[in-house]
Amino acid sequence: MSIKVDQVLDAKGLACPMPIVRTKKAMEQLKSGEVLEIQATDKGSLADLKAWANSTGHQYLGTNEDGDVLLHYLRKADPSETKEEVDFPHVISNSDLENKIGEAGITILDVREPAEHAFARIPTSKSIPLGDLEARLGELNQQDTIYVVCRTGSRSAMAAKLLTDNGFESVMNVKPGMSEWTGKVESN
Repeated sequence: MSIKVDQVLDAKGLACPMPIVRTKKAMEQLKSGEVLEIQATDKGSLADLKAWANSTGHQYLGTNEDGDVLLHYLRKADPSETKEEVDFPHVISNSDLENKIGEAGITILDVREPAEHAFARIPTSKSIPLGDLEARLGELNQQDTIYVVCRTGSRSAMAAKLLTDNGFESVMNVKPGMSEWTGKVESN
């Protein structure tokens, strides 16, 4: 299948949040209706770019695979279709979360990809990758305070917004996330 693109972004070898950071900059250069191809090797970029497009109003068209490279296609929305990208306002630091581990009525939700979770995770954390979260909301207790963690705080901000948009009232984004976590971790 041949897809007409207006610009190609090489994000190969970059990990979260860099594919999204570079995509934001590239989208600013496009005109409404133009298509951006993002070439990425980070498997998590699929969920990240879908969620980012959904949160900003740009259109996620789809993803093709070319060997180890994911080819993502996004269409720039008309200004009337875009949404202001807002960082999630309720934030907790890594050290504050570390002090809450073991308390009753909390869920630590890890929205990173399964491989990231397998190699280093906060004990007792529940793994639901960002791309699967909407379909798996029923696995979470709406009465719990949910602390959402990812590698840097970007995916977790999108996940926290998704949770509050779906009726979860006590949600906190953990920043800076696992990239700077110094507490206990476990792995497979």
